Amino acid sequence: MSASIRLGIVGGAGWLGGAIAAAALEAGVVRAQDLALSYRSARPDRFPGALWTKDNQALADRSDVILLSVRPQDWPALAVDARGKLVISVMAGIRLAEIGAKHGTRRVARTLPNAAAEVARSYTPWIASGEATGEDRAVVRAILCACGLQDEVGSERDIDYLTGLTGSGPAFPALLADAMMRHAIAFGLEPAVAQRAVNTVLTGTGRLLELKDASPADTVEAFLGYRGTTAAAIETMRAAGFGEAVAKGLAAAFEKSIAMGEA
Repeated sequence: MSASIRLGIVGGAGWLGGAIAAAALEAGVVRAQDLALSYRSARPDRFPGALWTKDNQALADRSDVILLSVRPQDWPALAVDARGKLVISVMAGIRLAEIGAKHGTRRVARTLPNAAAEVARSYTPWIASGEATGEDRAVVRAILCACGLQDEVGSERDIDYLTGLTGSGPAFPALLADAMMRHAIAFGLEPAVAQRAVNTVLTGTGRLLELKDASPADTVEAFLGYRGTTAAAIETMRAAGFGEAVAKGLAAAFEKSIAMGEA
């Protein structure tokens, strides 16, 4: 791909659109003067040198690549002609063919970053239409690599499943952390101490798994092998239905992703 692209982010004032813009600028994928972002109400005071506009078509006209960062329920009202351009969607549930038909292009990519894009630690699955070029795919990879790690997957069904597994991903460790914190505070720990302890456990574990490229299952089995306090906790959680609860939650997220595309 070229050194810089002309990127337009519809919904750039939103949290995810802004996170992707910041990551792309930091990585040098786009220069500020080649970046356009749209907003609906108050103009954000960030990204000096970039163009801010309320006119989504004007944004599209000056861009080679258009990233749609809007809620799926707001997308039907979005009128943008993107003929001859690459369109990248971060919307859950909306199919490649639907996006292409609405915006007049066959060069489309579906992606699903998560909240960790804000700190360049997202995991983002993506898939491109058959008409997307090799250069288009290189652009998608560059933008998503700026946000963290990425994988091109084999089907839109994979994207729908990963919408729950990784798109919602940061919420799941946060849910565990919240449960741990509540228990620690109920035990009598000061809230600040409990938060520091729990957050450090989770961030430290994530870093350990990342650096060692470790299998989560192997890590769990290693702790079980010690037959100590950790083993007692794991076995009790499993007996209480921990694994089944996670499986049901992921299945519900998958079903919701499919439903959002059919609404």
